[in-house]
Amino acid sequence: MLRVLRNGTYAKLFAAQVIALLGTGLLTVALGLLAFDIAGDAAGSVLGTALTIKMIAYVGVAPLIAAVVDRLPKKAVLIGADLVRLAIALLLPFVTEAWQIYALVFVLQSASATFTPAFQSLIPAILPDPDEYTRALSLSRLAYDLEALLSPAIAAVLLTLISYHNLFVGTAIGFTGSALLVLVSRLPARPDDGPAMRFWQRLPAGAKVFVRTPTLRFLMLTNIVVAAGTAIVLVNSVVYARGVFQRGDAALALALACFGIGSLVVALAIPWLVGRLGVIRTMVTGASVIVAGLVAAVVVTVTAAFTGAGWIPLLVTWSVLGMGTSLVNTPSSRLLADASTPADRNLVYTAQFALSHACFLITYPIAGWVGALNLTAAAVALAILAICGGVGAVIYARVRLRGSIAEAPSRRPVRRHPRTDAADT
Repeated sequence: MLRVLRNGTYAKLFAAQVIALLGTGLLTVALGLLAFDIAGDAAGSVLGTALTIKMIAYVGVAPLIAAVVDRLPKKAVLIGADLVRLAIALLLPFVTEAWQIYALVFVLQSASATFTPAFQSLIPAILPDPDEYTRALSLSRLAYDLEALLSPAIAAVLLTLISYHNLFVGTAIGFTGSALLVLVSRLPARPDDGPAMRFWQRLPAGAKVFVRTPTLRFLMLTNIVVAAGTAIVLVNSVVYARGVFQRGDAALALALACFGIGSLVVALAIPWLVGRLGVIRTMVTGASVIVAGLVAAVVVTVTAAFTGAGWIPLLVTWSVLGMGTSLVNTPSSRLLADASTPADRNLVYTAQFALSHACFLITYPIAGWVGALNLTAAAVALAILAICGGVGAVIYARVRLRGSIAEAPSRRPVRRHPRTDAADT
């Protein structure tokens, strides 16, 4: 997997991603403490609103910004997004009102919604070989999982030495390092694929590719499954740890760590799995694992309601959900790369970024609002949603993507021009 780091450009971009992720992890911890300073016991409400604003930025703003900056040089877009995030990180320590948090988070997440798809869409051009691209995706997934495990630990150590306000400085350093690494990278030149599209043509371009491409419609069904499995972990872990099983603060970190460890372990095996099963079968397996994990979560929740036991089974269930999430998310970018061309790749990746996060606008309220009334009902609702998405994905794959299921992944480079068999006619 590490052999892809021999590519100097990718190595620099991967380092930029890791540094920015660590900065973002510190920001998450610092933002929670800032919210508590401002709102006290209502800090949860402040953070909940901030997360909602984050999703709105991802879903609503990302396609707009992508259409605006699509014709600009990628290096300028990435560095500009990092500089905006740097500025916001430096402003956050001076916040005194909740509305200021909301405004700055909106700008920050809009910049992140610009950076992430543009960054992801560059990698297929840098690593055109499908096997190398799959290894890069696994490495990227490992970076996300390790950040989720290491950032809270790093923040905890730093907080014994400095005020939480200084964590924002760490965030700023992360974004600065990311911008500098992008600056010294030699990025691929933008291809000249004919006349440029107007803004109103670029805006729906990525979504149109999703509509006409069978593999991307399959991806949308798996997005629903992933959102259901992720929501129960991110939203309700604290309820299970503190409310259901009456455990201490460390239990929450342990539950989230189990999810991350499950994802990390599978990410290491993704290149091997994709090489033997193909992308579609690997993702179908992942969707099935998530459905099984959510059914197990329902059983654990019901059992705990009657007996109060089930902490260890919950941790195992969270690990299973992490495994399923990695099986779906890690190879999914192969479908995006194959369905796009260098000219529209950023718009396609942005469409996936927005559409996948739109699913969370459904699953987060189910996990949070329904879970506040009845935790079992929330687990059942998320399991039913995942079953519908999973069954739909399996049926669609068998009916419309039969060849893709049977085939091992192609050894051809990631395609640079549309294929007539990739879209409905």
